[in-house]
Amino acid sequence: MAEIPPAKILIVDDEAAQMKALCDTLGDHHYETTGFSSAGAALAELERMEFDLLLTDLMMPEMNGIELLQTALKRHPDLVGIIMTGEGTIATAVEAMKSGALDYILKPFKLSAILPVLDRALAVRRLRRENAALERAVRERTAQLEAANKELEAFSYSVSHDLRAPVRHIDGFGRMLGESEKSLSDKGRHYLELIAGAAKRMGGLIDDLLEFSRNSRAEMRRADVNLEKLVAETIERLKPETEGRNIVWERGALPVAQADPALLGQVFSNLLLNAIKYSRPRNPARIEIGSVAGAPGETVIFVRDNGVGFDMRYAERLFGVFQRLHSEDEFEGTGIGLANVRRIISRHGGRTWAEGKVGEGAVFYFSLPKTGEGK
Repeated sequence: MAEIPPAKILIVDDEAAQMKALCDTLGDHHYETTGFSSAGAALAELERMEFDLLLTDLMMPEMNGIELLQTALKRHPDLVGIIMTGEGTIATAVEAMKSGALDYILKPFKLSAILPVLDRALAVRRLRRENAALERAVRERTAQLEAANKELEAFSYSVSHDLRAPVRHIDGFGRMLGESEKSLSDKGRHYLELIAGAAKRMGGLIDDLLEFSRNSRAEMRRADVNLEKLVAETIERLKPETEGRNIVWERGALPVAQADPALLGQVFSNLLLNAIKYSRPRNPARIEIGSVAGAPGETVIFVRDNGVGFDMRYAERLFGVFQRLHSEDEFEGTGIGLANVRRIISRHGGRTWAEGKVGEGAVFYFSLPKTGEGK
């Protein structure tokens, strides 16, 4: 096993004999010491070499120990400083600690008193360096993830945008061919219908991808949002989707929330459309919107339906892009609506989850951070 290198200590004391004696003594205890009787010379050495600890006298003519430590810490923030003083007053100790010193030792001192202080200081030094390395790694990883997400969002937007025109052309030329060509066989017309249906589905998928990309990039504009009013407006806007259906709406009390009104409107629109769609086999369909107690500091909203439900083993898949638990023959859709819900709520600092049982309906929850009493 490789031998651990000795810790490097910079010792500063204007009493040269005392400084040298301390250097020699600590050198005998597996420390690498460098000593100076001048604060200026010590600072110059700090520019040339890296040290683990700074052990400095408090009262010195050129620059006192507190000033020396403060200057050194500006250049080397993870350096650990210890003040030596013969005064031994509480005020001196407090001032030393305020300057950034980890500890202080009183003169005249015994080796048995110094060594535990040095051990503790080195442990703090290691911890500071490990924390700094961890923070750097987190910053680098975060920057990499942000860059990757931006590239992915830009790619998604570009591809979706560029695909719209050819899909429109396929749909348009297919319709024109069906209208102008009277000699097409029944099989030919069936093929044209399949082309038109596929183009329509592709167009819907592209539109949903663009919306997903916009929700990731759009600037947040927070305001007080009356959730009861927003739900009522959303239900009114979705009336064409519920025409001819027997739907019983149950609306509980909802709070005012701090959120982006447009983005939160999309959340309710997606969740209510989801409930409308998957409760289609029910007569009557029951859709409930309300709030429940959540963790401290959060508001939890839910949308419950008595529809076809889902297997809880696949609950997390519901919020993934393009993730569907039912075939398109059963229920239409692109599998992006709930992914949009999660993305928007995540941007608000909230969370999303779902509960359900096959054949017995589902409940979708989202939380928003509280911004104060009554909100």
